[in-house]
Amino acid sequence: MEFYEKLPTDFLIAFYHEVVKNIEKGILSKNMYYELGLMISVASQRGVTLGKPCDFEKVMDQEDLDEFIHFTYKFNKIRDESLLASGL
Repeated sequence: MEFYEKLPTDFLIAFYHEVVKNIEKGILSKNMYYELGLMISVASQRGVTLGKPCDFEKVMDQEDLDEFIHFTYKFNKIRDESLLASGL
């Protein structure tokens, strides 16, 4: 998730569309839908709405994705606070 947060918005959008296109072509598997979910989440935080592929809900367990995103934010927050406390 942190990787996507570091990307400029225009690059995040272009990367998202490239991944979707490669899934549709069969170059990437639908396991990449979790990555799409992370990209959608980061874009949403920036006020950008990315459409989900038509079978996204069938492939993805939204509850698992939400839990993963929550865990990632919590981990990053703890890590950032630790770095600040240690002066790094």
